[in-house]
Amino acid sequence: MATLDGNLVSADDLLPLALTNLGHFTSMRVDADGSIRGLALHMERLVKDCKAVWGADLDTGRIREYVRQGLDGQSAPCVVRVTVYDPKVDMGHPADADEPHVMVSVRGAGAMPPQPLRAMSIPYERDLPEVKHVGLFGVLHARRAAQLAGFDDALFVGRDGHVSEGGTWNVGFVDESGTVVWPQAPVLPGVTMALLQQHAEHRIATVTVEQAKGMTAAFATNTSIGVRVITAIDETELPDDHPVLSQLRETYLSIPGETL
Repeated sequence: MATLDGNLVSADDLLPLALTNLGHFTSMRVDADGSIRGLALHMERLVKDCKAVWGADLDTGRIREYVRQGLDGQSAPCVVRVTVYDPKVDMGHPADADEPHVMVSVRGAGAMPPQPLRAMSIPYERDLPEVKHVGLFGVLHARRAAQLAGFDDALFVGRDGHVSEGGTWNVGFVDESGTVVWPQAPVLPGVTMALLQQHAEHRIATVTVEQAKGMTAAFATNTSIGVRVITAIDETELPDDHPVLSQLRETYLSIPGETL
């Protein structure tokens, strides 16, 4: 079920989003107790991105109410997605769209921790990477190419040869000293990554593909999966049992959720 501004969404409501693909969103994992890790950061993202995409302010109190309504009767854990778009948007005159509306949709959540991930490095740079926007063609095309090659997902590499992020996740590494390394590159500032950076020692540095393959461990993060081990980058195998990976998972799960 999906709602638009608290009302059941119709096909006509969805057509502008499907045909123009202009909007932004955030996805939040709702735990069994109804709490959401990083809820305040998700709200900050929606406000920031709404200003960047629509030049408009967003009432987070209204967002929370729509999410509460969307979760009513839903079993948890689950993942709730908040998509902000203007149903009146026109492909020929997108500048006229300045009244964003809020769609809330809910889906089931997978088990945590998820299965390890095998990544294929692919040259790709997201449009406006600092915004969590709905323009997913390039991301999904890269993911499909990786899967057709026998991998689970794509690991993006910029024109400068530096690793940035994954299809729908941030990537982190563990170096020889046991320090967590986050790539210095244009990436989506993920909420899970931000929470881990607040609670775990780390450094930020440029990472080439070859350097990534030489790390002692690698992992992916997003709100749906928490911390997911990466066991291969291209043909290079990586361990799934590094103690820092366990520490990161425990750290993330120990962060208290916030209530709506």
